[in-house]
Amino acid sequence: MSGERKALSLRITGRVQGVGYRAWLAGQAEAAGLDGWVRNRRDGSVEALLSGPAEAIDRVAAACRRGPRMALVDRIQVAEAESPDRPGFDQWPTL
Repeated sequence: MSGERKALSLRITGRVQGVGYRAWLAGQAEAAGLDGWVRNRRDGSVEALLSGPAEAIDRVAAACRRGPRMALVDRIQVAEAESPDRPGFDQWPTL
């Protein structure tokens, strides 16, 4: 059904740090009108929470498999999640 909303947690591994992945994902999410956040993890992965219209979430999650030009994505773990407490999309510090 159109208008369906959902939230997903993503854990992206591969060459995803030092290649502008966080900023790229924030741009993709903002352009799609999504809420949530993205951050680097000390283990070299990128973690993100995407929340919004299901179609937009699916489109951005699919784009994450490619990432920005210099990235090399090996794997994405996807799980259902709770929507964030506030609107907008943020880049958070490394955890």
